[in-house]
Amino acid sequence: MDKVIKDVGDIQSRLLDHRPIINAETRYFVREFEEKRGHRESRLLDNLYKSVTETNEQRQNSSSEEIKQHLADVIARLGAANHVVQRIQQRELEGQQSKQLQENMEHLKEQWAEFLKEQQRLKEEVDEEHAKAVGGISAKYNEMKKDLDKLDI
Repeated sequence: MDKVIKDVGDIQSRLLDHRPIINAETRYFVREFEEKRGHRESRLLDNLYKSVTETNEQRQNSSSEEIKQHLADVIARLGAANHVVQRIQQRELEGQQSKQLQENMEHLKEQWAEFLKEQQRLKEEVDEEHAKAVGGISAKYNEMKKDLDKLDI
């Protein structure tokens, strides 16, 4: 039975697995192509690579100088913009502080007015109590004076 499975596997690999044939054909095509062309493409690609490399080096040097100059310009502009923004923020802060100061002053004036009203009310209460106490003491002294006058007679 094992021999039958090997035969079936061998038949299947020969019928369906074409990789060895494709690999051999590819190697043959590449060998024929290289012999006929004589490696012209590889030399051409090497020359192109060298010229591209040289161009990149030259471009990088000039680009880096341009970038440095543009960067300096950008930094100067950002500094100016930053200065303007700081001035705007300062003005806004001063405006907010003056508004807040005015609001605080109005609030303090209201509190002071309430405090004065409360003090006036307390003063009136104390004056009333004082007047009652003075009246009571005066009445008591008047009675005592009458009692003394009765005793002196």
